[in-house]
Amino acid sequence: MKTVTACTMDCPDACSLIVSTGPDGEIRLRGNPDHPVTRGFTCKKIHRHLERLRSPERIVHPLLKKSGGWQEIGWDHALDLCAEKIDECRSAPESILHIQSAGAQGALKQVPRLFFNRIGATRVKGSLCDAAGFAAFLCDFGSRKNHDIADLANASRIVNWGRDLPKSSIHMAAIVAGARKKGTRVLTISPGGDDSDSFSDDHIRIRPGTDRFLAAAALCRWLETEPADPLIPKRSRHCHRFEALLRRFTNADLLSACKVAQKDLEKLLRWYRVKTPAATIVGTGLQRYRFGGENVRWINALAMISGNIGRIGGGSYYHLDSYAHLNLDWTEKPAPKSRRTFAEPTLGRQIQEAGDPPIRMAWVNGCNIVNQAPDSKRTARALKRIPFTVVVDAFLTDTADCADLVLPSALMLEQEDVVGSFLHDYVQYVPAVMNPPGKARTDDRIMIELAGRLSPALEMPTRQDCLARSLLSTTLSVSLDELKKKGAVRADTPEIAYEGLCFDHPDGKYRFPPALHPEPGPPEGYPLRLLSLIRKEAVHSQMLVEDQSMPPTAWVAPDCPELERMEPNAEAFIVSPLGRLSVRLQTLPGLHPEAVIYRRGDWMKLGGGINRLIEDGITDIGRGAPFYDQYVRIERR
Repeated sequence: MKTVTACTMDCPDACSLIVSTGPDGEIRLRGNPDHPVTRGFTCKKIHRHLERLRSPERIVHPLLKKSGGWQEIGWDHALDLCAEKIDECRSAPESILHIQSAGAQGALKQVPRLFFNRIGATRVKGSLCDAAGFAAFLCDFGSRKNHDIADLANASRIVNWGRDLPKSSIHMAAIVAGARKKGTRVLTISPGGDDSDSFSDDHIRIRPGTDRFLAAAALCRWLETEPADPLIPKRSRHCHRFEALLRRFTNADLLSACKVAQKDLEKLLRWYRVKTPAATIVGTGLQRYRFGGENVRWINALAMISGNIGRIGGGSYYHLDSYAHLNLDWTEKPAPKSRRTFAEPTLGRQIQEAGDPPIRMAWVNGCNIVNQAPDSKRTARALKRIPFTVVVDAFLTDTADCADLVLPSALMLEQEDVVGSFLHDYVQYVPAVMNPPGKARTDDRIMIELAGRLSPALEMPTRQDCLARSLLSTTLSVSLDELKKKGAVRADTPEIAYEGLCFDHPDGKYRFPPALHPEPGPPEGYPLRLLSLIRKEAVHSQMLVEDQSMPPTAWVAPDCPELERMEPNAEAFIVSPLGRLSVRLQTLPGLHPEAVIYRRGDWMKLGGGINRLIEDGITDIGRGAPFYDQYVRIERR
């Protein structure tokens, strides 16, 4: 038997999957060859997911912490206990903190938000992922739109600003590879350490965090040698003010800031100066700095001035809003100032400093917040001091260890849903293809059953109501029954974003960045920029315990000055003002000498967890986490 479903991991591709059961009863997964983006192949994470489902480490019963250990309890006991604690707090609902992120995608994953919105709990805003970047697109264009991903094949040149193509999106990587075979040339700009060189014709190595200065240098040279399209000042606000801002900087100073040679600047200009279209790919890494939003805005400005916005084969590609084509009004989103909010990147500090009322209960679902947020140890301490913390998860993660009660959750393939994508414009139906093990339950079932136990009870919609209402979108013309039959539909959106230079601000005009801030230098004693990059085989901390070898590996450039004091492949410490982490140090050719790379996601309880070394903070826009602003040093063990 074969079933078409879709991936709901926190991954842009949202692959369409064919699930089949072999004669031996074994479940097999493969990419759907009939889906126009998936095209029959999937990433390594999909195949490792089956191992997660069957893992002996998986939680399959509610667990209550008692005398320092875990005791299995029944669901009635667990939900009655949760209802009792919530009822005790309902007179001051902001004493309840709801923490939810995007560990799993889909409309039904929003049911916990509806529940806690109706309660009036303190909520979390901002992001640990792409917030500064999408806020930059909102500032520039008035919305978060890309060309249809297939339009990359129409580009004559592609400039990839920092996207690790094979690790971040194998289907974007495949489209880029296909375009190269037909003659498209690709330039990658990054500090190195990624796997995009095999998808590139040329490379510019840049000092970490300084992409805005290279984009500004290119803009200065562009406007010195050729005027912008006369239509651009008419379709943008304050274009002349932007040109005046550029005249404050010298080319030499801008290149010095990003440590890029003049010949590499000329190379970049050649990519954008072609009369045929040039597409821009914006990586999420370059917005994980204090001025991450500014990095993205200056890159967008270069794409705009060079005449590549709103053009077939051009465009600037970032993450789409994966819920853009779903109507989530049923979650009853509160008005911006109607409830207390904590910023996700500084969550541990805000819990500790919460005023009246203090946090008396926390509910965590859809994220391993201790592992993923900066200053992990502080976040863990903050959660442990809350009188009652509930974590919904399938494994005893760093966050689950801080809980008083852990509720076992269903995982992908075990739960029905409707899912969008932040790579393409398809919305897909996600049928469950197997039952959760033991007593594990879906998030929506947990919340609906809990709502009925409150006093007074909380009225909640049914699963089918939530799915059907999610499809009542201005960009969709499909019912739930129709979507179940079709499996996937493309939303009604233009294939070319901002065609005719028509933007989504109220006046229809583009916005240029108003400032170019200097990049702070490293603090004394901490010369290296810590880049905690993604993995190929796991989404963030969704790792199997057996895959986490210790000590973790970190990489530096062969010409890194810190290597002068130690042997290659030596055991060492990465040290920040927050502490130290034992690593095995290796060299990586092509990496910038001021950077050290660590692949994030491994667990603090097992000896990993790089975020324990990263100080919390907020990006310039979007309330994102400036992970890559952390400087460290290497010490011999």
